[in-house]
Amino acid sequence: MSYLIEGATLPTGERADIAIEGGVITAIGADAAAAASGSAARIDADGLVALPGLVDLHTHLREPGYEQSETVLTGTRAAASGGYTAVFAMANTSPVSDTAGVVEQVLSLGEAAGYATVRPIGAVTVGLQGERLAELGAMANSRARVRVFSDDGFCVSDPLLMRRALEYVKAVGGVIAQHAQEPRLTQGAQMNEGALSGELGLAGWPAVAEESIIARDVLLAEHVGSRLHVCHVSTAGSVEVIRWAKSRGIRVTAEVTPHHLLLTEDLVRGYDARYKVNPPLRAREDVEALREAVVDGTIDIVATDHAPHPVEAKDTEWDAAANGMVGLESALSVVHAALVADGRLDWADVARLMSAKPAEIGSLRGYEQGLVVGAAANVALYDPSFSRSFSVEDLHGKGVNSPYLGLELPGRVVHTFHAGRATVVDGALVDPSELAGGR
Repeated sequence: MSYLIEGATLPTGERADIAIEGGVITAIGADAAAAASGSAARIDADGLVALPGLVDLHTHLREPGYEQSETVLTGTRAAASGGYTAVFAMANTSPVSDTAGVVEQVLSLGEAAGYATVRPIGAVTVGLQGERLAELGAMANSRARVRVFSDDGFCVSDPLLMRRALEYVKAVGGVIAQHAQEPRLTQGAQMNEGALSGELGLAGWPAVAEESIIARDVLLAEHVGSRLHVCHVSTAGSVEVIRWAKSRGIRVTAEVTPHHLLLTEDLVRGYDARYKVNPPLRAREDVEALREAVVDGTIDIVATDHAPHPVEAKDTEWDAAANGMVGLESALSVVHAALVADGRLDWADVARLMSAKPAEIGSLRGYEQGLVVGAAANVALYDPSFSRSFSVEDLHGKGVNSPYLGLELPGRVVHTFHAGRATVVDGALVDPSELAGGR
């Protein structure tokens, strides 16, 4: 279908109409109405912010192998509802995404679902075992054209193996996305190490376990001349290491999750496993350091680390509960609450942090310049004036393990367009059969 979005607020703050035809943005501004076809569906976007479709560099879609937690279809439905039009699917599936065949399967599942572009992330090591390199070249040269490689969920802790991985991906223009966690410092760890972990009697997860791996890896990246991306940065010390590395010109980028920008370790007091995550929620001082790092550019992007689990994996004792939170549906609202509401970021910053820059890191074409004429019509319309008590009705994947249930969050995604197709209309997901019909 053709669309005429009327009176939207662009990330720059200007109000403009946007014409969509044939999956492409054909006009923005005063001439949009004339450019739209006579049959174009008109959308009143007065009061709505038009953002380029969001891109998540860190999503766990679970398929193949863990369909009880999530599938590519349900995960991309959750993505669309949160304004995402592209997601990068982590490799911790079963079988692991460590061969060309598996990453091509994930790619095909995303194409069939239709809600968002799905780009598979390839494993760094065979079976995520950290013993020998996976088929990096074969995955890079496959139909999936993998450019991001990660053992996320596990750290590539062997420094020689990490060096070899950085050398291999340099040849294909790729990047290693490291889960920075020294395993020998975190055996049995249950929460952030500090006074509170001692008070609650839970084994502590020291900040140095993250910071030491980042320090090692930025030096390896400098030595090799390759690209390193640091997943889910969570401590003030990690920020300082990354800031130092960037000052030396080392090719390092970093992400922070929405939950590490908003939530603190104090929530663990109730032993509610919704707040159990890897890396753990940290102290308030860490949260503030992460916010400052986003504002000053030390941290490059916000990535969800969307990690759905079955109810039984979370509704259990803290020690036995799985790590992880769902985040695709809530990410934009959380960033709004944490950084936009107080004026530290504007919507142009959000477009960079949650669309253009993650696409650049992941070598995903078409998002570089945002909303421009001639670009694919990947658009999210967001109502910043809306407020809601976040609930299970706001969740559209299989996972309900959200840490925000019952929390008042600002804003909501009203419409999402993926390659010119409406996937969310008036806050409701469009049926897959309608997507297949091109509507």
